[in-house]
Amino acid sequence: MKMLLNILLIFSSSLLLMCSSVKGGQKASHDKNYPNVALSKELVRTAREGKNAAEIMDKLAAVSVEELSDELDSDEAKKAFWINVYNGYVQHILTKQPELFDDRGAFFKKEQIRIAGELLSLDKIEHGIIRGSKVKWLLGLVSDPFADKYERTFRTDKADGRIHFALNCGAKSCPYIAIYDAPYMNEQLDEIAHQYLNKTSTYKPEEDKVYVTSLFSWFRGDFGGKNGVRDFLRKYDVIPEDAKPSLVFNDYDWTLELGNYTDLKTTGKTADSNE
Repeated sequence: MKMLLNILLIFSSSLLLMCSSVKGGQKASHDKNYPNVALSKELVRTAREGKNAAEIMDKLAAVSVEELSDELDSDEAKKAFWINVYNGYVQHILTKQPELFDDRGAFFKKEQIRIAGELLSLDKIEHGIIRGSKVKWLLGLVSDPFADKYERTFRTDKADGRIHFALNCGAKSCPYIAIYDAPYMNEQLDEIAHQYLNKTSTYKPEEDKVYVTSLFSWFRGDFGGKNGVRDFLRKYDVIPEDAKPSLVFNDYDWTLELGNYTDLKTTGKTADSNE
């Protein structure tokens, strides 16, 4: 019995070490180069500066799945790359063809972005990859059991509600567009979330209500339900720690508005360079 307990103890310790090692490997490194994340950053920068991005798009299309998946070895790197790709492509496409936004559903579904040889839609990038294979219209409560190999290769491992405050689909009510960098992704998402929530939220203690973006309603599962939404609002200083107000979701303004950029304070030394 004592020997069995010792074996179980050794096994448990080994398992904990393995888990710790895996967990540590999920953080983006400040010492690692991210050449394709750098390209994704340039995609956003060229959109902001009104420059042609054909060469950047060609490089992103030509990179191999193996090379890109090796580089995007953490959720931070995946989110930085794919959010930049999403935002950059939306701005480039709609600047040239703003009429595409007249039928938003078709625009989001259209396979028009080639990354690592695969033709992707904006829906695929947002819901399949960045949100980790979540079904679009089911409030973030249901995962897609039929995700293909490409999606499984690049999707994030853990849901992160903050990504909804970083993605800009071209609508007036969308969050600001920033440039994201893998090693600083967590801090940058905190910054953009704080910025967006304090811009779009109104707490009225006399009514015991807080008026918030509809993103919280559409993707409530990504935030942990209504109580999770309130936790977000507390974390980003929208409501007091002891408050539990009713949630009122603001109407979303779908008017096309391009060029809605912001500069993040959290950049480190590499957020605005290719190094």
